[in-house]
Amino acid sequence: MATTMTMPKKKERAEEVLNMSQKRPTMERYRLQVDRQTKASFPTQALAEKAGAVIKKAHPQVHVSVYDAEGSKTTVL
Repeated sequence: MATTMTMPKKKERAEEVLNMSQKRPTMERYRLQVDRQTKASFPTQALAEKAGAVIKKAHPQVHVSVYDAEGSKTTVL
């Protein structure tokens, strides 16, 4: 005697993934840039510089800077 199995219905995950991928991340005032590409943003300059110092110590050959979006100033680490 053969038994039949029913698979659960698939959820509409494609629409959820599409909507999530189209949202822009919220950017804070201070942006950590590595080789002129923004990698993270921070609410204070001290936090951004601390994260940048860790990257610079591990990879001294890359260009690490902190960009102030409100003041339009860049600080090279």
